[in-house]
Amino acid sequence: MQYQGEADYRHGSAERLGVLLLNLGTPDEPSTPALRRYLKQFLSDPRVIELPKWKWWPILNLIILNTRPAKSAAAYRAVWDHFGPGSPLLTISREQQKGLQDRLSAQMAGPVSVAVGMRYGNPSVAQALAELRDAGARRVLVLPLYPQYAAATTASSFDAVFDALKTWRWMPELRLVNHYHRDTGYLDALAASVREHVAEHGQPQKLIMSFHGVPQRYLMSGDPYHCECHVTGRLLAERLGLADDQWMVTFQSRFGREEWIKPYTDETLKSLPEQGIKHVAVICPGFSADCLETIEEIGQENRGYFTEAGGETYHYIPALNARDDHLDALARLIHRHTQGWVEHSGFDALADQHERGISQARALKLGAAQ
Repeated sequence: MQYQGEADYRHGSAERLGVLLLNLGTPDEPSTPALRRYLKQFLSDPRVIELPKWKWWPILNLIILNTRPAKSAAAYRAVWDHFGPGSPLLTISREQQKGLQDRLSAQMAGPVSVAVGMRYGNPSVAQALAELRDAGARRVLVLPLYPQYAAATTASSFDAVFDALKTWRWMPELRLVNHYHRDTGYLDALAASVREHVAEHGQPQKLIMSFHGVPQRYLMSGDPYHCECHVTGRLLAERLGLADDQWMVTFQSRFGREEWIKPYTDETLKSLPEQGIKHVAVICPGFSADCLETIEEIGQENRGYFTEAGGETYHYIPALNARDDHLDALARLIHRHTQGWVEHSGFDALADQHERGISQARALKLGAAQ
Protein backbone atom coordinates (compact mmCIF):
# COMPACT_ATOMS: atom_id res chain seq x y z
CA MET A 1 0.00 0.00 0.00
CA GLN A 2 1.37 3.41 -1.01
CA TYR A 3 0.37 6.15 1.46
CA GLN A 4 0.41 9.88 0.81
CA GLY A 5 2.63 10.72 3.76
CA GLU A 6 3.10 14.13 5.29
CA ALA A 7 0.41 15.88 3.25
CA ASP A 8 -2.23 13.98 5.25
CA TYR A 9 -1.76 16.19 8.30
CA ARG A 10 0.15 19.29 9.26
CA HIS A 11 1.04 19.31 12.94
CA GLY A 12 -0.34 22.31 14.76
CA SER A 13 -2.90 23.13 12.06
CA ALA A 14 -6.41 24.21 13.06
CA GLU A 15 -9.14 21.59 12.70
CA ARG A 16 -12.57 22.05 11.19
CA LEU A 17 -15.68 20.23 10.02
CA GLY A 18 -15.81 19.17 6.38
CA VAL A 19 -18.97 18.58 4.32
CA LEU A 20 -18.53 16.56 1.13
CA LEU A 21 -21.34 17.03 -1.40
CA LEU A 22 -21.44 14.25 -3.98
CA ASN A 23 -23.28 13.91 -7.26
CA LEU A 24 -23.13 11.59 -10.25
CA GLY A 25 -20.79 13.46 -12.54
CA THR A 26 -20.27 15.11 -15.87
CA PRO A 27 -17.86 14.95 -18.79
CA ASP A 28 -15.17 17.62 -18.98
CA GLU A 29 -16.55 18.87 -22.28
CA PRO A 30 -19.28 17.90 -24.76
CA SER A 31 -16.93 16.07 -27.14
CA THR A 32 -16.79 12.45 -28.26
CA PRO A 33 -13.40 11.73 -26.59
CA ALA A 34 -14.54 13.29 -23.31
CA LEU A 35 -17.77 11.29 -23.38
CA ARG A 36 -15.87 8.11 -24.11
CA ARG A 37 -13.73 8.65 -20.99
CA TYR A 38 -16.74 9.54 -18.89
CA LEU A 39 -18.91 6.65 -20.06
CA LYS A 40 -16.07 4.18 -19.63
CA GLN A 41 -15.66 5.19 -15.99
CA PHE A 42 -19.41 5.28 -15.37
CA LEU A 43 -20.31 2.02 -17.08
CA SER A 44 -17.31 0.17 -15.63
CA ASP A 45 -18.69 0.63 -12.12
CA PRO A 46 -19.93 -2.79 -10.89
CA ARG A 47 -22.52 -0.98 -8.77
CA VAL A 48 -24.05 0.46 -11.93
CA ILE A 49 -23.81 -2.61 -14.16
CA GLU A 50 -24.28 -5.73 -12.06
CA LEU A 51 -23.07 -8.22 -14.63
CA PRO A 52 -20.02 -10.52 -14.61
CA LYS A 53 -17.00 -8.67 -15.96
CA TRP A 54 -16.34 -11.31 -18.63
CA LYS A 55 -19.84 -10.78 -19.97
CA TRP A 56 -20.01 -6.98 -19.75
CA TRP A 57 -16.45 -6.06 -20.84
CA PRO A 58 -16.83 -6.93 -24.56
CA ILE A 59 -20.27 -5.29 -24.74
CA LEU A 60 -18.94 -2.08 -23.18
CA ASN A 61 -15.60 -1.83 -24.98
CA LEU A 62 -16.45 -3.29 -28.38
CA ILE A 63 -19.97 -1.95 -28.86
CA ILE A 64 -21.11 0.79 -26.47
CA LEU A 65 -17.91 2.84 -26.35
CA ASN A 66 -17.69 2.75 -30.14
CA THR A 67 -21.25 3.97 -30.72
CA ARG A 68 -22.70 5.85 -27.75
CA PRO A 69 -20.08 8.61 -27.08
CA ALA A 70 -20.84 10.56 -30.26
CA LYS A 71 -24.58 10.49 -29.62
CA SER A 72 -24.14 11.45 -25.98
CA ALA A 73 -21.76 14.27 -26.94
CA ALA A 74 -24.42 15.73 -29.23
CA ALA A 75 -26.97 15.59 -26.40
CA TYR A 76 -24.55 17.32 -24.01
CA ARG A 77 -23.82 20.04 -26.57
CA ALA A 78 -27.55 20.81 -26.62
CA VAL A 79 -27.58 21.55 -22.88
CA TRP A 80 -24.01 22.80 -22.31
CA ASP A 81 -23.92 26.36 -20.94
CA HIS A 82 -27.64 26.07 -20.07
CA PHE A 83 -27.08 27.57 -16.61
CA GLY A 84 -23.83 29.39 -17.38
CA PRO A 85 -20.46 28.41 -18.81
CA GLY A 86 -19.87 24.67 -18.78
CA SER A 87 -21.73 21.64 -17.50
CA PRO A 88 -25.17 22.38 -16.02
CA LEU A 89 -24.70 19.86 -13.22
CA LEU A 90 -21.31 21.24 -12.21
CA THR A 91 -22.48 24.85 -12.46
CA ILE A 92 -25.43 24.17 -10.16
CA SER A 93 -23.30 22.05 -7.81
CA ARG A 94 -20.92 24.98 -7.35
CA GLU A 95 -23.87 27.25 -6.56
CA GLN A 96 -25.10 24.72 -4.00
CA GLN A 97 -21.61 24.52 -2.51
CA LYS A 98 -21.39 28.30 -2.12
CA GLY A 99 -24.90 28.59 -0.70
CA LEU A 100 -24.26 25.90 1.88
CA GLN A 101 -20.82 27.28 2.72
CA ASP A 102 -22.37 30.68 3.48
CA ARG A 103 -25.17 29.18 5.58
CA LEU A 104 -23.03 26.77 7.57
CA SER A 105 -20.30 29.32 8.20
CA ALA A 106 -22.90 31.61 9.73
CA GLN A 107 -24.69 28.89 11.71
CA MET A 108 -22.06 26.42 12.93
CA ALA A 109 -20.27 26.81 16.24
CA GLY A 110 -16.90 26.04 14.67
CA PRO A 111 -15.21 26.45 11.26
CA VAL A 112 -16.56 24.43 8.34
CA SER A 113 -15.56 23.79 4.73
CA VAL A 114 -17.85 22.50 1.97
CA ALA A 115 -16.46 20.68 -1.08
CA VAL A 116 -18.05 19.16 -4.19
CA GLY A 117 -17.02 15.83 -5.69
CA MET A 118 -18.32 13.89 -8.69
CA ARG A 119 -18.51 10.10 -8.67
CA TYR A 120 -17.48 10.11 -12.34
CA GLY A 121 -15.48 12.84 -14.02
CA ASN A 122 -14.15 15.98 -12.35
CA PRO A 123 -13.79 17.24 -9.71
CA SER A 124 -13.28 13.70 -8.48
CA VAL A 125 -14.20 12.43 -5.04
CA ALA A 126 -10.47 12.10 -4.26
CA GLN A 127 -9.87 15.73 -5.26
CA ALA A 128 -12.74 16.95 -3.10
CA LEU A 129 -11.51 14.98 -0.10
CA ALA A 130 -8.01 16.39 -0.59
CA GLU A 131 -9.50 19.88 -0.65
CA LEU A 132 -11.15 19.24 2.71
CA ARG A 133 -7.97 17.71 4.11
CA ASP A 134 -5.90 20.71 3.05
CA ALA A 135 -8.45 22.98 4.76
CA GLY A 136 -7.90 21.07 8.01
CA ALA A 137 -11.08 18.97 8.10
CA ARG A 138 -10.70 16.15 10.62
CA ARG A 139 -14.42 15.31 10.68
CA VAL A 140 -16.20 14.83 7.36
CA LEU A 141 -19.91 14.43 6.67
CA VAL A 142 -20.46 12.66 3.34
CA LEU A 143 -23.70 13.82 1.73
CA PRO A 144 -24.59 12.24 -1.63
CA LEU A 145 -27.23 14.48 -3.16
CA TYR A 146 -29.53 11.57 -3.94
CA PRO A 147 -32.66 11.84 -1.78
CA GLN A 148 -33.53 8.20 -2.43
CA TYR A 149 -30.94 5.52 -1.65
CA ALA A 150 -29.78 3.21 -4.42
CA ALA A 151 -26.73 0.99 -4.54
CA ALA A 152 -25.91 2.33 -8.01
CA THR A 153 -25.72 5.92 -6.75
CA THR A 154 -25.43 6.31 -2.98
CA ALA A 155 -23.44 3.15 -2.25
CA SER A 156 -21.21 3.74 -5.27
CA SER A 157 -20.44 7.22 -3.93
CA PHE A 158 -19.43 5.73 -0.60
CA ASP A 159 -17.20 3.25 -2.48
CA ALA A 160 -15.36 6.17 -4.07
CA VAL A 161 -14.85 7.84 -0.68
CA PHE A 162 -13.43 4.69 0.88
CA ASP A 163 -11.21 4.01 -2.15
CA ALA A 164 -9.73 7.50 -1.90
CA LEU A 165 -9.14 7.22 1.83
CA LYS A 166 -7.23 3.96 1.40
CA THR A 167 -4.22 6.09 0.47
CA TRP A 168 -4.42 8.36 3.52
CA ARG A 169 -2.22 7.78 6.53
CA TRP A 170 -4.58 9.51 8.98
CA MET A 171 -8.22 9.10 7.98
CA PRO A 172 -10.78 11.64 9.21
CA GLU A 173 -13.82 10.77 11.27
CA LEU A 174 -16.69 10.03 8.89
CA ARG A 175 -20.45 10.16 8.95
CA LEU A 176 -22.54 9.12 5.96
CA VAL A 177 -26.00 10.31 4.91
CA ASN A 178 -27.77 7.37 3.28
CA HIS A 179 -30.92 9.16 2.14
CA TYR A 180 -33.36 11.97 2.89
CA HIS A 181 -36.36 10.91 0.81
CA ARG A 182 -38.88 11.82 3.52
CA ASP A 183 -37.08 14.83 4.97
CA THR A 184 -39.57 17.58 5.82
CA GLY A 185 -37.51 20.44 4.41
CA TYR A 186 -36.84 18.60 1.16
CA LEU A 187 -40.52 17.75 0.68
CA ASP A 188 -41.61 21.28 1.57
CA ALA A 189 -39.23 22.72 -1.04
CA LEU A 190 -40.57 20.32 -3.68
CA ALA A 191 -44.14 21.26 -2.81
CA ALA A 192 -43.32 24.97 -2.97
CA SER A 193 -41.78 24.57 -6.43
CA VAL A 194 -44.94 22.85 -7.67
CA ARG A 195 -47.23 25.48 -6.16
CA GLU A 196 -45.19 28.25 -7.78
CA HIS A 197 -45.47 26.49 -11.12
CA VAL A 198 -49.24 26.03 -10.79
CA ALA A 199 -49.68 29.68 -9.85
CA GLU A 200 -47.97 30.67 -13.12
CA HIS A 201 -49.13 27.95 -15.53
CA GLY A 202 -52.33 26.55 -14.05
CA GLN A 203 -53.18 23.19 -12.51
CA PRO A 204 -52.20 20.27 -14.76
CA GLN A 205 -54.55 17.35 -15.18
CA LYS A 206 -51.75 15.12 -13.92
CA LEU A 207 -48.47 15.68 -12.14
CA ILE A 208 -45.85 13.17 -13.30
CA MET A 209 -43.13 12.48 -10.73
CA SER A 210 -40.34 10.99 -12.81
CA PHE A 211 -37.43 9.28 -11.05
CA HIS A 212 -34.35 7.73 -12.63
CA GLY A 213 -34.95 4.06 -13.30
CA VAL A 214 -32.97 0.96 -12.31
CA PRO A 215 -33.22 -2.62 -13.56
CA GLN A 216 -36.08 -4.61 -12.08
CA ARG A 217 -33.69 -7.26 -10.75
CA TYR A 218 -32.04 -4.63 -8.51
CA LEU A 219 -35.38 -4.19 -6.79
CA MET A 220 -35.83 -7.95 -6.51
CA SER A 221 -32.34 -8.20 -4.99
CA GLY A 222 -33.36 -5.94 -2.12
CA ASP A 223 -32.48 -2.41 -3.26
CA PRO A 224 -34.85 0.02 -1.43
CA TYR A 225 -34.79 2.66 -4.16
CA HIS A 226 -38.15 1.84 -5.75
CA CYS A 227 -39.92 1.96 -2.39
CA GLU A 228 -38.28 5.24 -1.36
CA CYS A 229 -39.32 6.89 -4.64
CA HIS A 230 -42.93 5.93 -3.96
CA VAL A 231 -42.71 7.24 -0.39
CA THR A 232 -41.47 10.60 -1.70
CA GLY A 233 -44.21 10.66 -4.30
CA ARG A 234 -46.97 9.90 -1.80
CA LEU A 235 -45.76 12.46 0.73
CA LEU A 236 -45.40 15.16 -1.93
CA ALA A 237 -48.92 14.45 -3.24
CA GLU A 238 -50.29 14.72 0.31
CA ARG A 239 -48.65 18.11 0.77
CA LEU A 240 -50.17 19.31 -2.48
CA GLY A 241 -53.62 17.91 -1.65
CA LEU A 242 -53.73 15.88 -4.88
CA ALA A 243 -56.30 13.17 -5.49
CA ASP A 244 -55.03 9.75 -6.52
CA ASP A 245 -55.87 10.37 -10.20
CA GLN A 246 -53.99 13.69 -10.28
CA TRP A 247 -50.47 12.30 -9.90
CA MET A 248 -48.31 9.28 -10.59
CA VAL A 249 -44.74 8.02 -10.14
CA THR A 250 -42.81 6.94 -13.23
CA PHE A 251 -39.22 5.96 -14.06
CA GLN A 252 -37.00 7.32 -16.81
CA SER A 253 -33.62 6.80 -18.50
CA ARG A 254 -33.68 3.05 -18.98
CA PHE A 255 -30.71 1.57 -20.78
CA GLY A 256 -30.37 -1.67 -22.74
CA ARG A 257 -32.91 -4.43 -23.30
CA GLU A 258 -33.34 -5.58 -19.72
CA GLU A 259 -36.62 -4.93 -17.93
CA TRP A 260 -36.45 -1.90 -15.62
CA ILE A 261 -38.82 -0.78 -12.88
CA LYS A 262 -42.12 0.51 -14.26
CA PRO A 263 -44.07 2.43 -15.35
CA TYR A 264 -41.67 4.01 -17.84
CA THR A 265 -41.89 7.80 -18.13
CA ASP A 266 -41.68 7.92 -21.93
CA GLU A 267 -44.30 5.20 -22.50
CA THR A 268 -46.59 6.84 -19.95
CA LEU A 269 -46.42 10.22 -21.68
CA LYS A 270 -47.14 8.60 -25.04
CA SER A 271 -50.27 6.95 -23.63
CA LEU A 272 -51.82 9.79 -21.62
CA PRO A 273 -53.37 11.85 -24.46
CA GLU A 274 -55.54 8.95 -25.62
CA GLN A 275 -56.86 8.79 -22.04
CA GLY A 276 -57.95 12.43 -22.28
CA ILE A 277 -54.96 13.81 -20.36
CA LYS A 278 -53.80 16.75 -22.49
CA HIS A 279 -52.12 18.95 -19.83
CA VAL A 280 -49.26 17.56 -17.71
CA ALA A 281 -46.43 18.85 -15.57
CA VAL A 282 -43.36 16.71 -14.91
CA ILE A 283 -41.12 17.01 -11.86
CA CYS A 284 -38.02 14.93 -11.10
CA PRO A 285 -37.79 14.71 -7.28
CA GLY A 286 -34.79 12.36 -7.34
CA PHE A 287 -32.54 14.93 -9.04
CA SER A 288 -31.11 17.57 -6.71
CA ALA A 289 -29.73 19.49 -9.69
CA ASP A 290 -30.75 19.76 -13.31
CA CYS A 291 -28.61 17.80 -15.75
CA LEU A 292 -28.80 16.03 -19.10
CA GLU A 293 -31.49 13.62 -17.86
CA THR A 294 -33.80 16.46 -16.86
CA ILE A 295 -33.03 19.26 -19.33
CA GLU A 296 -32.76 17.17 -22.49
CA GLU A 297 -34.56 13.92 -21.75
CA ILE A 298 -37.52 15.31 -19.78
CA GLY A 299 -37.58 18.91 -20.98
CA GLN A 300 -37.17 18.13 -24.67
CA GLU A 301 -37.35 14.47 -25.69
CA ASN A 302 -40.33 13.47 -23.57
CA ARG A 303 -42.13 16.71 -24.41
CA GLY A 304 -41.96 15.56 -28.01
CA TYR A 305 -43.43 12.15 -27.17
CA PHE A 306 -46.36 13.77 -25.37
CA THR A 307 -47.20 16.36 -28.03
CA GLU A 308 -46.78 13.88 -30.89
CA ALA A 309 -49.32 11.65 -29.16
CA GLY A 310 -51.83 14.49 -29.01
CA GLY A 311 -50.89 16.25 -25.78
CA GLU A 312 -51.41 19.99 -25.72
CA THR A 313 -49.69 21.51 -22.65
CA TYR A 314 -46.46 20.14 -21.23
CA HIS A 315 -44.26 21.70 -18.58
CA TYR A 316 -41.11 20.54 -16.84
CA ILE A 317 -40.78 21.83 -13.27
CA PRO A 318 -37.04 22.43 -12.68
CA ALA A 319 -35.07 20.58 -10.03
CA LEU A 320 -34.58 22.30 -6.68
CA ASN A 321 -31.06 23.34 -7.70
CA ALA A 322 -29.84 26.30 -5.59
CA ARG A 323 -33.26 27.50 -4.41
CA ASP A 324 -33.08 29.08 -0.97
CA ASP A 325 -35.59 26.64 0.54
CA HIS A 326 -33.61 23.70 -0.87
CA LEU A 327 -30.32 24.95 0.54
CA ASP A 328 -31.99 25.76 3.86
CA ALA A 329 -33.29 22.18 3.98
CA LEU A 330 -29.86 20.74 3.21
CA ALA A 331 -28.27 22.96 5.86
CA ARG A 332 -30.75 21.65 8.45
CA LEU A 333 -30.04 18.10 7.30
CA ILE A 334 -26.31 18.69 7.79
CA HIS A 335 -26.95 20.12 11.26
CA ARG A 336 -28.86 17.00 12.29
CA HIS A 337 -26.19 14.64 11.01
CA THR A 338 -23.34 16.55 12.66
CA GLN A 339 -24.87 16.69 16.14
CA GLY A 340 -22.07 16.37 18.66
CA TRP A 341 -19.51 17.37 16.07
CA VAL A 342 -20.92 20.90 15.94
CA GLU A 343 -20.71 21.32 19.70
CA HIS A 344 -17.30 19.65 19.73
CA SER A 345 -16.01 22.13 17.18
CA GLY A 346 -17.27 25.00 19.32
CA PHE A 347 -15.84 23.40 22.44
CA ASP A 348 -12.44 23.04 20.76
CA ALA A 349 -12.42 26.71 19.87
CA LEU A 350 -13.32 27.72 23.42
CA ALA A 351 -10.79 25.27 24.86
CA ASP A 352 -8.05 26.65 22.62
CA GLN A 353 -8.95 30.18 23.69
CA HIS A 354 -8.90 29.11 27.34
CA GLU A 355 -5.50 27.44 26.96
CA ARG A 356 -4.10 30.55 25.28
CA GLY A 357 -5.40 32.65 28.16
CA ILE A 358 -3.74 30.37 30.70
CA SER A 359 -0.47 30.45 28.78
CA GLN A 360 -0.53 34.23 28.58
CA ALA A 361 -1.30 34.50 32.29
CA ARG A 362 1.58 32.17 33.13
CA ALA A 363 3.92 34.17 30.93
CA LEU A 364 2.90 37.44 32.63
CA LYS A 365 3.29 35.86 36.06
CA LEU A 366 6.70 34.50 35.14
CA GLY A 367 7.76 37.90 33.81
CA ALA A 368 6.62 39.63 36.99
CA ALA A 369 8.48 37.13 39.13
CA GLN A 370 11.68 37.79 37.22
